[in-house]
Amino acid sequence: MADKTSDYIHLHVHSQYSLLDGACKIEGLVEAAKKHNMPALAITDHGNLFGLIEFYEACKKGGVKPILGVEAYVAPGSRLEKEAKGISDASYHLILLAKDLDGYKNLLKLISIANLEGFYYRPRIDKEVLAKYSKGLMCLSSCLAGEVSYWLNRGERGKAAKAAGEYAEIFPNGDFYLEIQDHGIADQRKIIPEMLSLGKELKLPVVATNDLHYLEKSQARAHEALLCIQTATNLDDPKRFHFETDEFYFKSPQEMEETFKEVRQAVLNTRQVAEKADVKLEFGKLHLPQFNPPEGKSQEHYLRELVEEGITRRYPNAGGKVKERVEHEMGIISKTGFTSYFLITWDFVRYARSKEIPVGPGRGSAAGSVVSYALGITDLDPLEHDLIFERFLNPDRISMPDIDIDFCYERRGEVIEYVVNKYGEGNVAQVITFGTMQAKAVVRDVARAMNFSYPEADKIAKMIPFELGITLKKAMEIVPDL
Repeated sequence: MADKTSDYIHLHVHSQYSLLDGACKIEGLVEAAKKHNMPALAITDHGNLFGLIEFYEACKKGGVKPILGVEAYVAPGSRLEKEAKGISDASYHLILLAKDLDGYKNLLKLISIANLEGFYYRPRIDKEVLAKYSKGLMCLSSCLAGEVSYWLNRGERGKAAKAAGEYAEIFPNGDFYLEIQDHGIADQRKIIPEMLSLGKELKLPVVATNDLHYLEKSQARAHEALLCIQTATNLDDPKRFHFETDEFYFKSPQEMEETFKEVRQAVLNTRQVAEKADVKLEFGKLHLPQFNPPEGKSQEHYLRELVEEGITRRYPNAGGKVKERVEHEMGIISKTGFTSYFLITWDFVRYARSKEIPVGPGRGSAAGSVVSYALGITDLDPLEHDLIFERFLNPDRISMPDIDIDFCYERRGEVIEYVVNKYGEGNVAQVITFGTMQAKAVVRDVARAMNFSYPEADKIAKMIPFELGITLKKAMEIVPDL
């Protein structure tokens, strides 16, 4: 490890969440930053913020300052215009980095708008919404696909200056940086003098970056295979999409300083950007919508009323055991602050049943709650099956209770619409699931990218044991022939 803190910080970084494009695992990025004594590190995945929280937590744990950002796609005109220009002309690239919590919230807003309003080939924003939600953000002009670089590369200096001026107006006070890169690509080297000249003319700072897609230089070939999987081509195809050089890796500060030794200020400016970024995220605090009970009743009183009605229906001959269990659960629900949560869940399940939308009987730990059973959220009697409430909600380890409810897939949209209308669009979200490349599947995918025949790929894949969670490393230990 270097003796002093690095003067260079990577600000243009693609993790595994630049899907089928970035080949850097987040923990690997943090380890590399620590190895090179970088005090900070950015994440700028393509058009999404999927990895931000994981990255933030990994950086905090590793003693590296997280710089939260995105490589956004910017429509040439309005984000609402979706003409058949083709993917290459549909958007420019732009790096956005959060300075503070306002900036982080604006990143969330911009990427939501990009997906919901501007999607055309990719999730896109435009300068109109960028100006509206620019507070707390810094901006870098990005790679050759950035608007400023795009025009400089075509000899259109006037258009490049106009674009740079527009971004500088959106991000004033030195928060817009002209970005230079050198991966040994002729077009990049050609525009560096032009970019430096433009910086002097418009009084804009210049920052040097490396478009980071994999950790080690030796991983360039593996990254090419990843791109082949993305584009359904193979490594033998001369027309396949690929990077021109093998320089898109986590370069050391020394390598970056050597590459940009004639423009050292562009290297030092990465530290300036890092020092301006200071996002502090708060975890463990709930931000739940509130259920409004009938006039004159508190949430606790109304929940108890509903539970008592449900107990009468579910347990006509309720004895002391039932009443004792109800009091026990109600006390924990009140103490942990989840009264409103139970009322909201009861409300949308009740709505679904009233509209004859099929609802599942309940699964997971929620089936251990007599209160859930009394409210009709679940249909399994936890007392009959000796289910424990504390597996669902434990006062000694308070965490958000997870109630899994299945609705008819043909009509679940009606339930979602009801919740959105009643509790507000800003209080409702759907979760994402990330597909991962498991051992057998990844062997087949990579074999296809390497142009192996199907029998060859099949033979190798079948050598991997059928075992839950098997990894290639473990498989090779078990099956040496692999």
